Amino acid sequence: MGAGIAITRLDLTASGLRVAANRAKDVSAARRMLCLAMVLEGSDRRTAAEACGMDRQTLRDWVHRYNAQGLPGLYDLKRPGPRPKLTAEQTAELARLVEAGPDPAHHGVVRWRRVDLRDELKRRFGVALHERSVGKVLAKLGYRRLSVRPRHPQTDEEAQETFKKNFAATVAAQLPEHAKHKPIEIWFQDEARIGQQGTLTRVWAKRGTRPRAPRDQRYEWAYIFGAVCPQRRATAALVLPTANTEAMALHLAEISRQVAPGAHAALVFDGAGYHVATKLPVPQNITLVGLPPYAPELNPVENVWEYLRGNKLAITVFANYDDIVDKACDAWTFFANDPDRIASITTRSWATVTS
Repeated sequence: MGAGIAITRLDLTASGLRVAANRAKDVSAARRMLCLAMVLEGSDRRTAAEACGMDRQTLRDWVHRYNAQGLPGLYDLKRPGPRPKLTAEQTAELARLVEAGPDPAHHGVVRWRRVDLRDELKRRFGVALHERSVGKVLAKLGYRRLSVRPRHPQTDEEAQETFKKNFAATVAAQLPEHAKHKPIEIWFQDEARIGQQGTLTRVWAKRGTRPRAPRDQRYEWAYIFGAVCPQRRATAALVLPTANTEAMALHLAEISRQVAPGAHAALVFDGAGYHVATKLPVPQNITLVGLPPYAPELNPVENVWEYLRGNKLAITVFANYDDIVDKACDAWTFFANDPDRIASITTRSWATVTS
């Protein structure tokens, strides 16, 4: 081998190059490693090059790449591909458009479609993209089509943030004197109507099909009153025929029985009328903590209902009221017997107090 192709890099021996070739997933790079291994073992450059399917000049070029870059230099460089039609500034503006959403009065749509964004890019920047290309840009930016969460139009997000930030102080201020030196448990409470006017859910099906599922059209229902303590992974629930002050009193009594002996519960719930009725009897070991108005996002029991409907109660035909009660009880028991699931769904980092 001439001096022009001398291998000056000594971090790998011939055997080391052969090991690297065996591990390489790129066939072309592995072939080049084996060629250099033959050179290090004493083969002349013609023999080594011909054995590995290249000419001597090509071998010389790969030796230079290896001397300069090591093993990475023996891999083909990634092709740059076509130049993006959108500049970095235009791509950032596209992201801002997606985040802000369309103005129905101006854009004529309530949600962005790829074709709408294509037209908007054309109008703003004069850049013509196919709608599939718009989708690829969105995917590269980390966007995908997701189901939206409902939000009441009167939701006050600032009030919600204040509630979370000051949660510990709010609970401490509402605790009665006899509870201030007891361990404090945080409980969340809500109720859901379960009935023959049921819900549907997503199922696996072949692309392009619209699977069918049974949905009852009758009008019997019951209510699950549910409460959870994420820290203890404890639950308390009743299935009742109505949702009123009497039913809420029964549920409070059940929660009271589930609070740990010697502890006091701060029960977080929404402002439904029967939650705050003056005649509502509140057990001695419970303090009621009201959520801000129109803030279901702060109550993790809402996520419990979504979980139960999606896994146990959707696509279900109930024969009668008793069947509704039985299946509602089975669904809650399914959830209550899974402590890890309770913690996963209902734990909120802001819902903590120091006792």
